[in-house]
Amino acid sequence: MVNDTDKVETQGRESREHETREVETRTESWSPPTVLPDPDPQDGWVFRWVRTSTVGQADNTNVSKKLRSGWEPVKAEDHPEMMIKSDLDSRFGGEGNIEVGGLLLCKMPEEKLKARGDYIKKVSDRQIDSIDNNFMRENDPRMPVLESERKTRVDFGKGGS
Repeated sequence: MVNDTDKVETQGRESREHETREVETRTESWSPPTVLPDPDPQDGWVFRWVRTSTVGQADNTNVSKKLRSGWEPVKAEDHPEMMIKSDLDSRFGGEGNIEVGGLLLCKMPEEKLKARGDYIKKVSDRQIDSIDNNFMRENDPRMPVLESERKTRVDFGKGGS
């Protein structure tokens, strides 16, 4: 009687007992680290890095504008995973905030960010409508401007011949 291992050897293959997952695992690819670390996500909050300086020059105007628009600096004690990555001699980091390379980590409630986005969309839509109305004021029926884009037409009853 011929056993199974003899059959495998006669076919020139090894039995599956010798296969392992360790041999089949691929080497992990390397990618360069990100310059800015990502904080652990929090429900209901959106994070953003706000510029505090450019080429060594403080940008207090930008920080002030972002703070007035609703962005709040993230406290280092709320995100201990970010503590080691903060700049030691930063202007805003000394107040317990997280600053890396001239950027201050800030957060805003999702609802407020959505309301801000809705406001910006309304302003943008009004500007586009204003431009369109101003442009279309010059329209003459004898030589229409943008007629193909402004008008749609549906035909019914045209049979195929």
